[in-house]
Amino acid sequence: MRHFAAELEELNQKLLQMAGMVESAIHRSVRALLERNRELAEEVIRDEPKVNRMEMEIDGLATRLLALRQPVARDLRLLTAALKINNDLERIGDLANHIAERSLSLIHHPFLEPMADIPKMASLVQSMLLKCLDAFVNGDADLAHSVLLADSDVDRLRDAVYSKLLEIMRCEPTQVPAAVDLLFIARNLERTGDHATNIAEDVIFLVKGIDVRHHAQDPDKQ
Repeated sequence: MRHFAAELEELNQKLLQMAGMVESAIHRSVRALLERNRELAEEVIRDEPKVNRMEMEIDGLATRLLALRQPVARDLRLLTAALKINNDLERIGDLANHIAERSLSLIHHPFLEPMADIPKMASLVQSMLLKCLDAFVNGDADLAHSVLLADSDVDRLRDAVYSKLLEIMRCEPTQVPAAVDLLFIARNLERTGDHATNIAEDVIFLVKGIDVRHHAQDPDKQ
């Protein structure tokens, strides 16, 4: 049993390591956009295979523990949640890569007005990601629930960016390529928020043993 506890701790640490990698990737990809920093963008793209390898390593460890240890109760929930969180973290890494690629495309384009809203979106989704990871580490269902509530704020910012960009494309056809890149960046940030929400839901499941996916506004109801 003591060996199993050590294996679970190893799994936790690997998840946290991967979380740090993808949080850094999101941060650097947005910095690359705002600072027109080609080196940062290329660094994010170059690091993506590391995230993919870590995902496979975590997936293999969690699957092996499920098969060999046949866990029950909270240990079973932990392994189930770990598999789902691992997948969401890998997808966030993909989204950071996409943002970096769009950032490279935008380096030689003039700044558009909606660019001012992108840092707001990025700050909010990074905060959501950090909170859901803190909630996972500390078993804090209330903190996880606060992430669920923040998702609608990200959606509102995305809608505002979309509206401005569509107007720019209508009035200034020469700006269409840059506007399209920013549309995709806003979409990728919004999807990052969705994955952070998924992780928060998994944390609530881990701590409380309830599934809140279809009633996120009230995690105490089943």
